[in-house]
Parts: sequence; C-alpha cells; structure tokens
Amino acid sequence: MSLLPVARLTRASCWLLTSLVTVALTPVFAATDSLVQPRTVIVDHSLAKTQVEAQILAARRYGTFWTTGDEALARAALAPDFKDSTLPPGRPQGITGPIAASKTMHAAIPDIQCEVEQMMVVGDRVIAHLHFTGHFTGQFKSVQGKGQPIDFIATDIYRVVEGRIAENWHLEDNLTLVQQLGLIAK
Repeated sequence: MSLLPVARLTRASCWLLTSLVTVALTPVFAATDSLVQPRTVIVDHSLAKTQVEAQILAARRYGTFWTTGDEALARAALAPDFKDSTLPPGRPQGITGPIAASKTMHAAIPDIQCEVEQMMVVGDRVIAHLHFTGHFTGQFKSVQGKGQPIDFIATDIYRVVEGRIAENWHLEDNLTLVQQLGLIAK
C-alpha cells in the first residue's frame, strides 16, 4: 500500500485527518489513577465524549490487566461474549483465553509491564500500540528463565460496544519474545 501525496487527498480524507487530534494526557488522567496511562491518545472528535471516555477506559483496563494479571480488570474490560478474532492455537475463546494467557505470561515474567505507547479512538474501535517489558525469571514451557530482559511490542484493535471490548484483533512480535525466552536462537 502506498501513501498518497498530500495534494491528492480527498476532501473526506482531509476532514478525517483534521478531526483526529492528539490529546495531551497530563490533564486528562489524574496522577493517582491506577490504570495504565497511554503516552499519546488520538481521538476522532466527531464521537460523543462519553463514548470516547468509555472506549478509553475499557482499553486502559485491559492494558492494566496485562501488567497486573487481575482477572477483575479483564472482566471489567471485556464483554461477556468477547471474541478473539486472531485466536492463537490452543487458547480458549472468550474471556478465559486472555486470562489463561496472562497467567502463562506472569508465570514466566512475573514483573511484566504493559505500556500503551499510542492509542487511537475512531468509531467503535480503539487501536493500541503496546510495549511489554520485564525479566524472564519464571518458567515458560520447559525453559527456566535466568533473569534475561524481555522487551517486545504488540498492536491490538478493539471493537468496543457499550464500554466493553467485544472483539479483538492482535499482532504480537512473538519472534522477538521467543528469542528472548531462549526458545529459538536469535
């Protein structure tokens, strides 16, 4: 896919670009807020403020869940009929899938942190660019960690309905992760 030169943008494209605004987060989220705070949020300002706030809250709960492993946050973020549209082999569908994956990750990387580098809110979607860090001190499959650093990224697309993530598409840099875990050579 190639990018169009600015001179060839359509009127609709220009409108969309001008309606998306980067929001400085310092005044938006209180310093005492315990949820993950995105570094940058880009919002389609044609959306109702309450819709934007609900979508951001769901995404922040889900990001915090990956850091803490707190199942209550996953259940608050995900709709009861949550669907993982890029379900990895062996992972159960629904809310139990991310909960099982989180338990596996926390067993291997107890200090795992999920930072939200960027978040875009457009229509009923939230796109989150995630950055995971920690140290492999636990066990993953049959491999025991030796404290090696873990540092990989992921991108999630959430479809949010009534303030909860109803569907998710995700792409993780699993090659980097399995190399850092020592499962395959670099």
